[in-house]
Amino acid sequence: MALRLLVLDGYAAEGRDELREAGGSVASELYERLLRLLSPEARVERAFPADAGSPLPDATALRGFDGVVWTGSSLTIHREGDPRVARQIELARAVYDAGVPSFGSCWAAQLAVVAAGGRCTANPRGREFGVARRIALDDAGRAHPMFAGKPPVFDALTSHSDEITTLAPGVRTLAANDWSRVQAVSVERGPARFWAVQYHPEYDLHEVASLCRLRAGELVREGRFASLAAAERYADDLEALHAEPERDDLRRALDLDASVLDPEVRTREVRNWLASLG
Repeated sequence: MALRLLVLDGYAAEGRDELREAGGSVASELYERLLRLLSPEARVERAFPADAGSPLPDATALRGFDGVVWTGSSLTIHREGDPRVARQIELARAVYDAGVPSFGSCWAAQLAVVAAGGRCTANPRGREFGVARRIALDDAGRAHPMFAGKPPVFDALTSHSDEITTLAPGVRTLAANDWSRVQAVSVERGPARFWAVQYHPEYDLHEVASLCRLRAGELVREGRFASLAAAERYADDLEALHAEPERDDLRRALDLDASVLDPEVRTREVRNWLASLG
């Protein structure tokens, strides 16, 4: 029987508009494309829980799905007074209560932990952007089915400024690197499980290039690039390698390997989650 999947877009409407204007993909559309590629028979629906006028699925509706996927977001998870954030925390808890398996990226990892009773704060190291380097699986990560077939140390595409700081009961850290001590988590809460990563397996180089152009001013102010021109050159190089992935000169210049460039490796976590749904 075909899987029925719900993609929950973590972005508010203005954030989705910014992505479009920068030439990137709306987060839920990007995940929908990936899920349809990996599971062609799946029925995929999308919802927008950050939008005040968007109805949230109730427990009965949630139990009609085989799995829920949460995207990233430009919102800040520790601003729980923001109704766009509070609505999503409420929905994540409802998904836990409904016992529906979940997966997600970046914001989703933070949401999974906060909804389970943990905490996130701004990362004192600032924004991790472009490529998260040398993410290493710990013992629990190496044994976890989400990482079956994944190298024990790998790079990944990323963009985030917050990090998970306090875990709750039922939450396990699975991976870390020098920038963020929590790069992947597994949450077991009652009948529910939520596998989430701090990075973005659904991204490709084009999506990071679009984000670079969108956030260029912030990235320069934060010291990630020396100038707007430097940020634009980086985005141009990413776009060029995306268009011509065989270009070894750009692979070397950008210091990218198969963990980022090979879709089979880059999306392994999503593939494993889909396989776990049976």
